[in-house]
Amino acid sequence: MGVKDICFGIDNIIRRIIGVMIMMTSMTGYCTNRIFSADIRTLHTTVDDKWTDAPVVALDKIMSGENHIVISFDEMSHDYRRLICHIERCEADWQPSTEMFDSSWMEGFNDTPIEDFTHSINTTVLYTNYRLQLPNDRCKIKMSGNYRVTIYDDDAPETKLAEAEFMVVDNKARLYLSATTNTDIDVNKCHQQLAMELDYSRINVTDPSEQLITVVKQNNRDDNQRWNVKPDITTADKLIWQHNRQLIFEGGNEYRKFEMLDLSHPTMGIDHISWNGETFDVYPFVSEPRANYSYEEGADGAFCIRNSEYSEIDYTCDYAWVHYTLHTGGRIGDIRIDGWWTTDNDKNTYMMEYDESDALYHLALLQKQGYYSYQFLQVKPDGTTAIPESEGNFHETSNTYQAFTYYRPKGGRTWLLVAYNELTFP
Repeated sequence: MGVKDICFGIDNIIRRIIGVMIMMTSMTGYCTNRIFSADIRTLHTTVDDKWTDAPVVALDKIMSGENHIVISFDEMSHDYRRLICHIERCEADWQPSTEMFDSSWMEGFNDTPIEDFTHSINTTVLYTNYRLQLPNDRCKIKMSGNYRVTIYDDDAPETKLAEAEFMVVDNKARLYLSATTNTDIDVNKCHQQLAMELDYSRINVTDPSEQLITVVKQNNRDDNQRWNVKPDITTADKLIWQHNRQLIFEGGNEYRKFEMLDLSHPTMGIDHISWNGETFDVYPFVSEPRANYSYEEGADGAFCIRNSEYSEIDYTCDYAWVHYTLHTGGRIGDIRIDGWWTTDNDKNTYMMEYDESDALYHLALLQKQGYYSYQFLQVKPDGTTAIPESEGNFHETSNTYQAFTYYRPKGGRTWLLVAYNELTFP
């Protein structure tokens, strides 16, 4: 064996190690929102207020100003705070892009103040609503990829208050999705199996395994995403995933939901509302075990701030303590509430407590008026999650799947997002 062969072998080993490292870091790096301060609540990222959609915007539409990324949140006081947004571009694994200057992916200025803010009006809980729109007259995005916006106070720039993430896609490749309940695990029972086809004929790919990364998510969840699953078929310009066991997902059950539109009386999913002298207490109906599947249209974890007037909602909706109750038939370990709105960086915030006296799980959270969809997840000792048996697991459940493809040109300095597709099944 010659020196060249040895070097080639070492190079392949290094590439594999790097690939594993990327996969490991990616499992904790995903598009999400995070709140680090008790002063911040109700962090939401949307494309033009389309609250049921993942925060993904087309490059041509954000450059032209046809579509906007909108980031909104509440600071829980009426005090003036000069809040600043810092934008950074990230790689496919959500690690910061270190080989690029800001001018490579944006036009304008970074670290700009958020000047669109309004104090709450006629609310029992005081807050100030902040709203950031991209692009704006100070900043425009001009490259596809992953983006993270960090919010901090100008008086304490070393302390981040919150992070919001979104993606910009330049659809140079075509990604097709389909799904079936006839899976390689069971047939019409508990699972759904995704199939994908990626047509990359319009981009210059010489080595798909090195230049392409795929990510698949169910209901925009971060805890069960599938990172760069190896395709079953590779052709000159296509990758195909068929009967791939790594693309089998639990069907789960429909997300639970409630809506608090008017705190003077119960609305959808609310048993009763009371006033404790300082704030409102809202009690959704007890979540009972679900032995059978029953279709109920939902939003797969999404939420929408609104009230019965549906006017000036950002600063007229009040906050209330929402008391969640789950009946599982006994203690089944750690249970966490999960949805797009569970953005506290400390996930223990959403862990329920089991009360032996009434054999129920309980949790109270301060939430803004609106529509909320959510699910209960069982958290295992190793940190992974599963659907509690009491919630049911059915192939008929409606789930939304999101799929992304990242591309790195030969000699390129960064990963570009070149394909995105979404499928609601069935």
